[in-house]
Amino acid sequence: MIDLHTHTFFSDGELVPSELVRRAEVIGYQALAITDHADTSNFDFIIPRIVSACAAINKRSALRAIPGIEITHVHPADIRPLAAASRKLGAKLIVVHGETITEPVMPGTNRRALTADIDILAHPGLITETEVKRAADRGIHLEITARKGHSLTNGHVARLAKKYRARMVINTDAHSPADLISIKDAEKVILGAGLNRSDGKTIFANSRAIVKKLFRAAHG
Repeated sequence: MIDLHTHTFFSDGELVPSELVRRAEVIGYQALAITDHADTSNFDFIIPRIVSACAAINKRSALRAIPGIEITHVHPADIRPLAAASRKLGAKLIVVHGETITEPVMPGTNRRALTADIDILAHPGLITETEVKRAADRGIHLEITARKGHSLTNGHVARLAKKYRARMVINTDAHSPADLISIKDAEKVILGAGLNRSDGKTIFANSRAIVKKLFRAAHG
C-alpha cells in the first residue's frame, strides 16, 4: 500500500510521524506521505519538521516516508504562492484540500489548485468536467479517498476522471492509526467508486510512479 495523504500531530492527527510510519509499516505499507494541514500561519513551522522527521525515518526504515503538506481552506488566490513557498521549504508532495461536500471549502478552490504546482487534489467533491480536463492536461492526480464523508463523491470523481483520462490515486487521509487500510481494503474502495480491477491496477501504479519519481529526484 502507498498512501500519499496522512496527518500527524503537527496538525489534527493523533501520532508523531515515527509512530504513524511504524504502524503503517507493520501492516504492509511501502510508502507514506505526511501531509499535515497548513495555511499561511503554520506552513513554515510544519514543513521543516516533517522534512527532518522523514529524513531520519528513511535512514532506518524500509518504508519510504515523504515530506509533504496539505494546503487547507486558504483563499483560492493564495494556493499558488503557498504551494511555491512550500516547495522551497522542502515539501516534496503538495496536496490541496479540495471542495469536499462535507466541509465549507471556498468555491473556486479546485479551479485555482489546478493552476498551481501541486501533485494531488484531495477529495475534490463535485468537481466539474472542465476541472477534470484541466487535471488531466496538467498531470495532477485526483484523489479517491477512503475517508468517511469525503468518500461520498468518489463515484463522481472516478467517473469523470476515467472519462477524461485524468490520473487518480487512492489515499486514506488518515488522522489516526485506525484510518490506515490494507491493499485489499483499498481495492474495495476503488470498486465501490464504480471502477474495475484494471482501473485499480492503474491507480496503484500511479502512486508507485509518484514515489519513484520523488526518490529518483532526491538521489539524482
